[in-house]
Amino acid sequence: MTRMSLLEAPEAQALLEEAMIEPADVADCRKQIDGFVQRYLPRFYRLEQRANAALVIRGLVSGLERKTCEPIARAAGVQRKPIQFFVGNGKWDDEAVMRELRAHVAQELADPEGVLVLDGSTFPKKGRASCEVGRQWCGRLGNVENCQTGVFLTYAAAGGHALVDRRLFLPPDWAADVGRRAKCHVPGFVIFQEKWRIGWDMIREHGANLPHQWITGDDEFGRVNELRRRLRESGERYLVDVPCNTLVRDLERRRPPRRSQKARRREVPFCRAEVWAAKQPAGRWRRLKVRDGEKGPLMVEALERRVQTKDEHRRVGPEERLVVIRTVGDEPAVDYCLCHADPKVPLSKLVRVHAARHRIEESLEEGKQEVGLGHYEVRSWVGWHHHMTLCLLALWFVTLQRRRIGEKKGGDHGRANPPGIHRVAAPAAAHGPANRLDDHRRPDTERGNAHLQVACGHGPIPTAKAA
Repeated sequence: MTRMSLLEAPEAQALLEEAMIEPADVADCRKQIDGFVQRYLPRFYRLEQRANAALVIRGLVSGLERKTCEPIARAAGVQRKPIQFFVGNGKWDDEAVMRELRAHVAQELADPEGVLVLDGSTFPKKGRASCEVGRQWCGRLGNVENCQTGVFLTYAAAGGHALVDRRLFLPPDWAADVGRRAKCHVPGFVIFQEKWRIGWDMIREHGANLPHQWITGDDEFGRVNELRRRLRESGERYLVDVPCNTLVRDLERRRPPRRSQKARRREVPFCRAEVWAAKQPAGRWRRLKVRDGEKGPLMVEALERRVQTKDEHRRVGPEERLVVIRTVGDEPAVDYCLCHADPKVPLSKLVRVHAARHRIEESLEEGKQEVGLGHYEVRSWVGWHHHMTLCLLALWFVTLQRRRIGEKKGGDHGRANPPGIHRVAAPAAAHGPANRLDDHRRPDTERGNAHLQVACGHGPIPTAKAA
C-alpha cells in the first residue's frame, strides 16, 4: 500500500492553494513601489537625492543577496560612489522622512488598542572605526563580539505592525571621545543615554501620534524602575518583561502573625518572581488562547498577582501586577512581566498584549533577512541613521504589499516570492551627490505569514541598459 505524503493530505492541499500567488497578483510591483515612494520623495531636498532614494529602496526590496550600495548600484547600472555618498553622507533629513513614515503607518494601521513596543538590536561589525562599535553581547551570535547597537520602536496593531523609529546607542566611552566623535560626525547634541532613556524619548515624542493603549518591551527596559515610574506618571498602560530574579512581595498573601502584641505587624517577605511562581498550585494557572495558529490555537498558561517590587536602592515601589506566562509543551518557556493597568483588565487581555511584544522581534528579523537592515558599510552616525531610515521604508513597503495581496486573496498566507516579476532600473535623474552633511538633524520633539520580498524574484536584476 502506497502511503500518502504529508503534502498530499487534503488539509495541506487546501493550505497550499490558499498560499499560492499568481504572477498577476504581483505583476505591478514596479508600479506599486513607484507609487509608494512618491509620498516620500518631497522629504528629500534635491532631485538627485529623490532619484537615488527611489533606486536604493528598489534595491532593498529586490532579490539581491547582499544589499549594500555597491551591488544595488551595479544591478541598476549606475555608478557606485554617488549611491554610497547618498546613503553615507548625503545632506538629507532622515528625521523628516521618518515623520512621514510614522504618519503613513498611523493612517494605515491606526488602532485605539495599538501597542508600542521597545527593543534593542545588535549588528556585528568588523574593526573599530565605525560609530559606536565596541565589544558587547550580541544575541544574534550568542557571544561577545564587536557590534553596534540600535534601539527600535514598533507600532503593533490589529492590521499589522511596523518599525517606526531607530536610534543608535552611543556608549559612555564613545560619548566622551572627542576624536572618535569628530571622525564619525556625531552631532554635538548627542550625549550618552541609557537605552531605556532613548526608548522613553521615543514614546514621549511619538506616542501622541500613534493611537495606542499599551507599552511593552523586553526585560532590558522592563527592569528599569524609573522607566516604569515615568510611564505610570504619564498615564500609560504598560506590560513589560522583567528578569526572573526580580524581587516581589505578594500583596494578596496573608501577613505573618505578630511575634507579640506590642510588636509591629510583619510584612510579607520579598522573594524572586521565579520562586513565587514555582510555589503556585496547579489550580491557579489558567490556560488561555493567544491567537489562532496554522496548526491550531496557540495556548499558554498564565497567572497574575498584585505585588510590590524593590528598586536598585532597595526602596519599595507602588502596587503593580505580576503576570507570569508560560508556553504549553515539554519544555515550557516562562516570561515574567510587570503591568500597570486598570484591575478590571482581564488576564486574557494581558496575555494577548504580551504576544504583541514579539512583533518587534519579527520586524527586526524580517528587516535583516528581507531588506538588508544589517547590510551596511557606513561608518558615521549620519550614515547609520540614513541606512536604517531607507530600510524601514523598504520594510514598510513590504508590509503594505503583503496586506494588499492578502486582501485580494481573502487571507494573509500569500506566497512571497514568485520569480521573475520585478526589475530595478536606474531612474534617468540619478546622479551625483549633494553637499556633505556633517551634522545629523536633531530629532523632533503573525509569525507564519510568508515573507513578501517584493523584488518578486531572487534572480539577477538587469542593468538599466538591459531594462
